[in-house]
Amino acid sequence: MLKLVLPKGSLEKATLELFEAADLQVSRSSAVDYRASIDDPRIDDVRILRPQEIPRYVAEGVFDLGITGRDWIEETSSEVTSLGELHYSKATARPVQIVVAVPHDSSVAAVEDLPQGVRVSSEYPELTRRFFEKRGIDADIRLSYGATEAKVPDIVDCIVDLTETGRALRAAGLKVIDTILTSSTELIAHPASHADPDRQRAMHQLRTLLLGTLEARGKVLVKLNVAAAQLDAVIELLPSMKAPTVSELFGAGGYAVETVVAKAEINTLIPALSEHGATDIIELPIAKIVH
Repeated sequence: MLKLVLPKGSLEKATLELFEAADLQVSRSSAVDYRASIDDPRIDDVRILRPQEIPRYVAEGVFDLGITGRDWIEETSSEVTSLGELHYSKATARPVQIVVAVPHDSSVAAVEDLPQGVRVSSEYPELTRRFFEKRGIDADIRLSYGATEAKVPDIVDCIVDLTETGRALRAAGLKVIDTILTSSTELIAHPASHADPDRQRAMHQLRTLLLGTLEARGKVLVKLNVAAAQLDAVIELLPSMKAPTVSELFGAGGYAVETVVAKAEINTLIPALSEHGATDIIELPIAKIVH
């Protein structure tokens, strides 16, 4: 039913891991094969291509569904339907920024301080052009094929580049003077395909699996038993998404309690629960959480 395109490159490993965790295992003959398959009746064909190309292919209807960054959607001015952000990435799972950066010792403190004819290197020439045009700056924009931060100040005066943590820019002796765009990974659809009821239903079912998997990351299920006299004290210790589930044990032997908590808290939570009277404490992994 659906033709799906997934990103190759820096997002590839994280994307394939997400799909596997969502029970949508991507199979291919080798790690360099651009063709793949998913054993799911909703997905007919899978390709793995550079994220720079994906927005245009989805906009043109070559693929019904794809994953790429908001940065490339904006760079290519592609008309696609966004099905929402997928908060995962190769490093931090945070959005990334497209920024303007200059040498750290430069007197330039803002974009308005840059001179007319400023030389700019970027992998995002269209985003960069539109940005400087809006600010009335005539910029000499040069397409970069990588290692953009290494071109300042000998080759260009400033760069427009993507940063996830800012670490690489600081290491290159650069400082950020403006942010052009905040970008997350998005699930996008061809507008006409999304308008078709059957395809739309399939798309949203896949989205539910992916978002449910991301929601479950970093969380565990905690189950325990507790006597009636200690129930309130134990409940006060438990964080939960809504409220803990409490069930009376057979034979008035106390209560069974379960809730979802952050994995990062479990090392202090379990000893505290035990000290407050909880017994038979079980920690279980969670594959998906669907609200």
